[in-house]
Amino acid sequence: MRYSNLAAWAAAALLCLPVASAMAVDLEQYLKRDTFTDIKLSPGGDYYAATVPMEDRTALAILSRSTGKVVGSFVPPRNNHASHFSWANNERVLIGLAEKFGSLDEPRLTGELYAINANGGRGELLVGYRVESKGPGTRIQPKKVEDVAAFLIDTVPQDDRNVLVSIWPFSEDPFTRVDRLEINSGRRVTVARSPVRNADFVSDAQGQVRFAHGSGADNNNKLYYRESSTSNWLLINDEGANKRIERALGFSEDGKQAYLRVEQANGPDAIVSWDPVTNKRVELLRDPVVDPDRLIYRPGTRIPVGALYLGDTPRTRFFDEKSTEARLYRSLEAAFGGDAVFITSSTRDGSQVLVQAWSGRNPGDFYIFDTAAKKAEHLISRSAWIDPEKTAKVQPFAFKARDGMPLHGYLTTPAGSSGKQPMVVLPHGGPFGVFDDGSYDIEAQMLAAAGYAVLQLNFRGSGNFGRAYQSAGAKQWGRTMQDDVTDATRWAIEQGHADASRICIYGASYGAYAALMGAAREPGLYKCAAGYVGVYDLPMMFTSGDIQRSGSGETYLREWLGNPTQLGEVSPVNLAANIKVPVFLAAGGEDQRAPEQHTKRMEAALKKAGVPVESLYYSTEGHGFYTDPHRREYYSKLLAFLSRSLGGQTATAAPAQP
Repeated sequence: MRYSNLAAWAAAALLCLPVASAMAVDLEQYLKRDTFTDIKLSPGGDYYAATVPMEDRTALAILSRSTGKVVGSFVPPRNNHASHFSWANNERVLIGLAEKFGSLDEPRLTGELYAINANGGRGELLVGYRVESKGPGTRIQPKKVEDVAAFLIDTVPQDDRNVLVSIWPFSEDPFTRVDRLEINSGRRVTVARSPVRNADFVSDAQGQVRFAHGSGADNNNKLYYRESSTSNWLLINDEGANKRIERALGFSEDGKQAYLRVEQANGPDAIVSWDPVTNKRVELLRDPVVDPDRLIYRPGTRIPVGALYLGDTPRTRFFDEKSTEARLYRSLEAAFGGDAVFITSSTRDGSQVLVQAWSGRNPGDFYIFDTAAKKAEHLISRSAWIDPEKTAKVQPFAFKARDGMPLHGYLTTPAGSSGKQPMVVLPHGGPFGVFDDGSYDIEAQMLAAAGYAVLQLNFRGSGNFGRAYQSAGAKQWGRTMQDDVTDATRWAIEQGHADASRICIYGASYGAYAALMGAAREPGLYKCAAGYVGVYDLPMMFTSGDIQRSGSGETYLREWLGNPTQLGEVSPVNLAANIKVPVFLAAGGEDQRAPEQHTKRMEAALKKAGVPVESLYYSTEGHGFYTDPHRREYYSKLLAFLSRSLGGQTATAAPAQP
């Protein structure tokens, strides 16, 4: 049964899309939001819960598996999002809330936990700053707002009434703790306290808190371990001493072996087993190129058995390649013909698993797989209106930068194309820790539909390639990070992928910065540049925006951007005279990450230098546009702008409103 009720409930029914003309891009299929972002099977297999993107918030819907109908729902206020959720038992879901002001903004967890029954009943905020309380052991008390944030750690084995949550007092660099939270009343009892500030925790298969990982004012990560709830904490890794971060991942079923993710001096992170008795460490998994992306668990448990890696193609690796879990994945991978597969959730007994299959051409299909009958049933597609057979091809590439640094990325080419193409270089945002992974990308596919090859590079500073690779981007805005983008563009020309006379550069947030810096530093390489909700005046990041307002914001900016007195020379706003090509800029008046003033200063500098510039502002939008009319106008103007320099297709006219 396909659960179209989920889309209908979210006011995103799968309507017949208008047929695009041969010479225009139908924006509607790219503006249409996914039916859902995440979906999980309940422990008893009776329900599904799914997060549903709406215009300016993310809701949660609960569906009956037998009828396919929505039986419960939670819709948060504007700019609030059901960021993540977990089934506490077969009848109750816990939802972690986040805020973000703009579609491209990074969700910021609020520390609130909301609970709702599968049938939609007893929906209430259990813990968080909007709960009035006198603290642990109580629920709602008048006139006192609870001054802590809470984050789910894990369920408690053999206990359907309680979960473990980490509690963060509202203070600078707090000592965190673990409370046992009763999921119906919200009552809490403290069960562990941390030996380090800002700690998160890992429990074992018996529900005992065994690891604490955190850092204090020195920003050095420390990992602590204890044998039992009555044992003292022992420091087992100090970043300040060995210059690497170690994080706990979980335990073997008997609790005698722990699994750690360990940074390496060079190259990607490793997963190792650690014996607390002998202190012996054994490397279990390490990909030669990329970091582990997601852990693979034994179905129905929180016992790690392997990992998913997102490299040139997604791949899975297991601690024991002969294990039942490894054989299950190999059979699923064979059945789905080369698409990446990942088990997102399962029933508690592991008899049924929810499987996601996806590729660079397919946003994702979800199936229920019966592990006994070896039978898969299609459940729902993330974007059912997308036909993978008609989407653009996504292929990985690799080469070496001018200084020898290995670089990796993805090239998306229009369906049916061959040879040199007009190209759009699309650097990602972030920039640190963020990376392109080759999965279905709406903007890349839209640009390919307009007739462009799309180049996405994981320049130094990106995540997924180990600590040294990310650290290589520190204080390199406009310098070696920009050189990487330039080198990738020239590589695409040399390899015959791009028409050297028709290349533009476009990005959002940091990508917008890289686009304008690319045009300034390489005036003969690009024919136009476009920046969406970008930062263009780097010293201004120290005086405005949400980064500098956080407790460690200035330290972060100094460590990763550099000294503000030296950043003017790599700020596009000061290099406008070097830009010789048309520019398109867009920004939102409520943007807290890249305040609108960045764009207005950039526009003024370009006009003063005589550079042709177009702009689009919405006073009510944030870091990325939310509303459909604004998104439609933005992408229509972007495609029209690119078309004037590269000759690609523009957008179809907006459909008539009912």
